[in-house]
Amino acid sequence: MNKKLFVLTLGLLLTTGCATVRTLDANQPGAPVVYSGTRLDLYAIRGGCCEKDRFGAEAPKYPMLDLPGSAVLDTLLLPLSILTALGVGFQATGGL
Repeated sequence: MNKKLFVLTLGLLLTTGCATVRTLDANQPGAPVVYSGTRLDLYAIRGGCCEKDRFGAEAPKYPMLDLPGSAVLDTLLLPLSILTALGVGFQATGGL
């Protein structure tokens, strides 16, 4: 029973949104691309204002809780982020 409660609580806390996904979806010109979610979390933890103007996305409600997950996802996406920051275009398509 405790395991189910833990999973439910963790799931509810993670529904506040992932900063990495939010910043990648924002498509704001001039916004940071490399480690963008981690940077957004750190910006919110330090009490920065106007994250929407700087990153193109709202910070998660609990940035300290989101920080480890964003750091992992940003690290996994690092090769694509670096290519994007360098201006290398790549056409990705998918589907059936």
